[in-house]
Amino acid sequence: MTDGPTGQDKSYGFAEWFRPGEYERTQSALDAMERAGARYVRTHLSWAEYHQPEGPAWYDWLIPKIAERFELLPCVHYTPPSLSRTGTSAGPPHRLLDFADFVDHVLTRYGEHFTAVELWNEPNNLLDWDWRLDTDWTLFCEMVGAAAHWAQERGYKTVLGGLSPFDAHWLHLIGERGLLAKMDVVGLHGFPGTWDSENSTWSGWDDLIGHTRAILEQFAPEAEIWITEAGYATWRHDEAKQAESFLTALRAPAERLYWYGWQDVQPDVAVQEGLRFDERHYHMGVVDAAGQPKLLARLLSQGGVAAVRETMALAAPHLRRGAEPIVVTGGAGFIGCNIAESFLAEGRDVVVVDNLSRPGVERNLAWLRDRHRTRVHWQPGDVRDEDSLRDVLQDAGAVFHLAAQVAVTTSLEQPMADFEVNARGTLNVLEAVRRSGRKTPVIFASTNKVYGNLADLAMKEEADRYAPADNDIAAHGVSEARRLDFCTPYGCSKGVADQYVLDYAKSYDLPTAVLRMSCIYGPRQFGTEDQGWVAHFLIRALRDEGLTIYGDGKQVRDILHVADAVAAYRALLANIDTVQGRAFNLGGGPDNAVSLRTVLAVISDLVGGDLAIRYSDTRQGDQTYFVADTRQLTEAVDWRAKIGWQEGLSDLHAWLSSEEGPLEKDQLESLQPLPAPLGRDGRRLWA
Repeated sequence: MTDGPTGQDKSYGFAEWFRPGEYERTQSALDAMERAGARYVRTHLSWAEYHQPEGPAWYDWLIPKIAERFELLPCVHYTPPSLSRTGTSAGPPHRLLDFADFVDHVLTRYGEHFTAVELWNEPNNLLDWDWRLDTDWTLFCEMVGAAAHWAQERGYKTVLGGLSPFDAHWLHLIGERGLLAKMDVVGLHGFPGTWDSENSTWSGWDDLIGHTRAILEQFAPEAEIWITEAGYATWRHDEAKQAESFLTALRAPAERLYWYGWQDVQPDVAVQEGLRFDERHYHMGVVDAAGQPKLLARLLSQGGVAAVRETMALAAPHLRRGAEPIVVTGGAGFIGCNIAESFLAEGRDVVVVDNLSRPGVERNLAWLRDRHRTRVHWQPGDVRDEDSLRDVLQDAGAVFHLAAQVAVTTSLEQPMADFEVNARGTLNVLEAVRRSGRKTPVIFASTNKVYGNLADLAMKEEADRYAPADNDIAAHGVSEARRLDFCTPYGCSKGVADQYVLDYAKSYDLPTAVLRMSCIYGPRQFGTEDQGWVAHFLIRALRDEGLTIYGDGKQVRDILHVADAVAAYRALLANIDTVQGRAFNLGGGPDNAVSLRTVLAVISDLVGGDLAIRYSDTRQGDQTYFVADTRQLTEAVDWRAKIGWQEGLSDLHAWLSSEEGPLEKDQLESLQPLPAPLGRDGRRLWA
């Protein structure tokens, strides 16, 4: 990396406040920050907390722990209430020199771990410095000035706490008081799109830094400018905006960047005493409150700033007028990108609406852009954002709605989030189309989970599978005549969405249709244990990693190759006038009905070795058997599954084993080449 005021890849760090006792969270965060390529960490060394009984022991652990791997910047602030003129941590101390004495103590005790010290934080913020007792800033200048003098005498760089919001008049006043001359660095804070309005108070980093530099030329021409806090809250679920904001701040002409922050604040933690609740305060992290990475953290961990820049460069160019593009929500996902590819290959413009929340899907987006260039238009949005959807769908020629929370396990852990994405997100799509005033077709990806766990179906246990006792179901599968029986939050949210899509055809005469999917698999699938089990099994086998089977492995599914699934989606669109308002099952049918054990046996043959398998309890909501009866779909649009499951598995194996797949280079090199499998006509499926 280059390190300088204008280097696009200059080093960066994170500003993160750690609270006393957060040993485990701190260790986890530091490990993850290191993986994300951070060089700096800025954290507070609270004067008030240090005076608590556990304070010294906490900072004795924290300061050296951070400094082991990062260049540490401690921000020393917050008056102990017992020493404060207001009885709060924001009040000036009764004896102003007490702050300088504490800074001197900090340098003596911890000074070997850092080279610069920040003196206070956001002094023009009432919650950090109660300026009502210091309206002309005399007390602040005297207090910080004394601390800065002794810090410089001892050989440390001094950093002035950043302003929030920026105030050029305040900074000029501090210069006139002589405080800027005692500062080696001036910190700046900025949160464009979160608190700073793009249209009024925020004029951009260049302008902000330019104003600061002009003032420093008068009072401290040698001082550096650091961005000690820049951030973007993802409370609107717009993680791509956070990544864009990070890149913008990184390009700013400042010597250093600290991104605020690393982790979202836990919902039960007060951000600051007396602060009115504002959801934005709780979503400033690049990982969520549970530690799960958002888009920015994931990209930084995968490939640093270059990975962030490459992904954000995929954002949509402007559509040509009258293009009427195909819009695919969740279009960077497995099925979505295959649908998008099918239309792009015909020369259509396709808008991909995707927040890239699923790890790996940015690779699918890049694949589409590499193949089709400017006809791929990525909109980094979220279906929970009504306003952005309305703009994107205004001129759509057709909408394939696949954006979803897709895992039963996740829905059980986070039912509210599951509902917001699947149910509310679908309603947002439908409303955006309705309000456009156009009869835009909407094809919705539903699930067989709307039929519940089918616990009432009598089953026969055979050697390697379960089979229905009912001869008609055994011959044809579960039909659409089956009553809906939502089970698990995921089944409920998708079921609600399913019914809304059908009702909008009745209530508003919108051309909508639904596909209730069974297990789809194929190229471009990055399967996980929670979703995409066929690809997950193959990926684990190719990596020579163990597998966990939930249940006894005799569960039966009718697996369907993604090429056949795409054909079904396209067939519904082509026949939307006759299928409007209808729901159809989509799966491989009885010809492609396999047990997990059967699939595992074929995978073992494909990878040329035994699989390490462990068995665990059946998961909640799991179906012992599901095979889709697809006769209604065949009758309506003349669709049939054309790729047999063994051929399809070989196809998926070939993709996973190729350079496009998710395996690492060393894993690819260890694979033995296999001949292409035979199709039903006896020919090789590929050269």
